[in-house]
Amino acid sequence: MSEKIGFASVRPIQSLNLLSQREMASLASAGQEVHQLFRLCALAVLNTGSDVDNARELYTLYDDFEVTVVPESRGLKLQLYNCPAQAFVDGKMIEGIRSHLFSALRDIIFTYHKLVEQQHFDLSSGAGITDTVFRILRNAGVVSSNLPPRLVVCWGGHSISRLEYDFSKEVGYQLGLRGFDIATGCGAGAMKGPMKGATIGHAKQLNKSSRFVGISEPGIIAAESPNPLVNELVILPDIEKRLEAFVRLAHGVVVFPGGAGTAEELFYLLGVKMHPANSELPLPVVLAAPASSAGYFEQIDAFLRGTLGDDVARHYEIVCGDPAAVARSLKKRIKKVRAYRMEQQESFSYNWGLAVPDDLQQPFHPTHENMAALKLHRRQPVHELAAELRRAFSGIVAGNIKEFGVRAVEERGPYQLHGDPDVVASLGDLLAAFVKQGRMKLDSSNYTPCFELVS
Repeated sequence: MSEKIGFASVRPIQSLNLLSQREMASLASAGQEVHQLFRLCALAVLNTGSDVDNARELYTLYDDFEVTVVPESRGLKLQLYNCPAQAFVDGKMIEGIRSHLFSALRDIIFTYHKLVEQQHFDLSSGAGITDTVFRILRNAGVVSSNLPPRLVVCWGGHSISRLEYDFSKEVGYQLGLRGFDIATGCGAGAMKGPMKGATIGHAKQLNKSSRFVGISEPGIIAAESPNPLVNELVILPDIEKRLEAFVRLAHGVVVFPGGAGTAEELFYLLGVKMHPANSELPLPVVLAAPASSAGYFEQIDAFLRGTLGDDVARHYEIVCGDPAAVARSLKKRIKKVRAYRMEQQESFSYNWGLAVPDDLQQPFHPTHENMAALKLHRRQPVHELAAELRRAFSGIVAGNIKEFGVRAVEERGPYQLHGDPDVVASLGDLLAAFVKQGRMKLDSSNYTPCFELVS
């Protein structure tokens, strides 16, 4: 059984800037749904550094964990019961974890008030969703008007080999030497490696203003708890808004090897980049791997070309075995991003000009019925097929690690995916490779596929 702290009381570092008196009172008397949401996110944050990537397992280990919000005249405090001992040193909560804990509180309460109580978020239109993402990021302090274009989003798997992890760290180091900040999904593996490398690169350049942005959402944070290097954590309401936050914040993107979650991110990105409205908008993308994993992106490239056509290849560059080349390419191409934004009088901190199609903004609920109804065929524009494939991978992620998805698969069996025979066969080959390479979960030896392919 995991070690626990029976009781702890903590206050935010900047309590006066956190919540209004009305928000505090509302949180203290919040309904069960919002309280449970914060409880689970808080548990995930307190579990930082764990090697558990199964939400249900985490909730079972700490089923007696509880958190109570206590409003005070000078702010508020949290009372924690039966929480992970690893979040404390000599009886005192680690400062970074304390900061993340109140970041989770901030995001959940801000979103709840604006969306549910005050109805100030417009989720009925694409422009309204984009505005919602911006306001959540602004409230978290992630967007700022005085920062140059230097944020590189790094995507990749949490279940990767040591060689792939070291390569991601070396890429981060090379990016850090060139002054770039890092944003990731905030978990382990290829989400942690670039931040760790960039920390060293920034230190060598005497850069004391390093930004390591972790972007998560409630459904996945328990399986991908924030790694210790994240110094700006923001939690978006769902995976679609999380992905939109990534692409609107990014000045460049690096994709490392990963599993279904990485494929979901890549297909989301390609669904955006291949949309006709974005044909002239620069957003550099590099697929990067150590030389020993070159075959991974060869297979990804073949799958992309086979399903979306050869034109898809102009939207990314593949670099294997040369971390410095990844950083040099991004440095050169981000200069073009800066020039374009200046020419268009566009914000450096939030890419308002990027067109995100409606089918990538609307939340996808991976029920068995919705997964079976996905249109995995070529009788549609390529950016729409990319969006459908994104949903397919999103459902597989849910069936692998999200508590509601794992439960649904246990109760009703694997998701079924239908489509053109060659598309389904190619998808099956790719997913089989992910399983064989242990890219679906940290405990790959006990992995049972949550999907079936039907042509």
